[in-house]
Amino acid sequence: MVRRTRSQTKAISSPELQYQDSQSPTTSAISLNPSSSKISFRARKIRRITSDGDDIKRPQIANAKASETSTLSEDKAFTSEKETLCASPSVLPLIGKPLTLKGEIDLALQHLRLADSLLVSCIDSFRPPEFPSHRPPFLSLTKSIVCQQLSNQAAKTIHTRFVTLCGGDDSVRPDIVLGLSAQQLREVGISGQKASYLHDLSSKYRDGVLSDSSVLEMDDETLFSKLTMVKGIGPWSVHMFMMFTLHRPDVLPVGDLVVRRGVERLYGLKALPQPSQMEKLCEKWKPYRSVGSWYMYRLMEAKGVLPT
Repeated sequence: MVRRTRSQTKAISSPELQYQDSQSPTTSAISLNPSSSKISFRARKIRRITSDGDDIKRPQIANAKASETSTLSEDKAFTSEKETLCASPSVLPLIGKPLTLKGEIDLALQHLRLADSLLVSCIDSFRPPEFPSHRPPFLSLTKSIVCQQLSNQAAKTIHTRFVTLCGGDDSVRPDIVLGLSAQQLREVGISGQKASYLHDLSSKYRDGVLSDSSVLEMDDETLFSKLTMVKGIGPWSVHMFMMFTLHRPDVLPVGDLVVRRGVERLYGLKALPQPSQMEKLCEKWKPYRSVGSWYMYRLMEAKGVLPT
């Protein structure tokens, strides 16, 4: 039975927030069914942790201050982060069926139940996975850049101003963004550095390096390579985009602190697993590592500890 202390009932944000449409349900309120839970959790205080910065909710456990402190800065660590994680790719060079297709979540859960006995307890204890975002790729990528390193509330406010400056969601297009000066963007709360990132993304769309249609058609490996060429978009942002905008089924965000913490707890490890260890430990989740990762967010949100 899941036991929660008063401090554990506070609203929790996660990376999906950044990639969710405003009308979609959030994951802040965790749906648990204690009466049917097969995990015996014991309450234990753990330090708050968060991923490196995307509403996109994006599977970060946080208040704003903790998020900004714990987040790995893609602005400053983009190059080294890309070199580290590209050396150990965590996605397959194939396009799996989107998790939003009817029946795909059921197939994923069936596979994970058979593949990992420890994960069964999480599946039985938490609500089924949700991947509700349906934003066009360019709109989602611009939001990823705008919302980096911000609390959820600040990100929402600044992104709303950005969309309004463009003329609405339908007007967030490469040509429109390229027509906005750094000063105009600064006036709505976007830093000069982020403005350069938005312009670089828009330039790659203008020049045909990227397009919404090509993004949808690229296999995971090619997409990872193409998107990390954009200034300000690092491996973590790409993984979140692939999971929560494109709904790719087999993404393992090896650099995500929350997912790493979840794997550490699930398998009773003595330390945070490194990317190579993550690949090995989660190999059994293929071809549904996105769903396995989703449950790691839920496990850490519940602040529960699996019995050893």
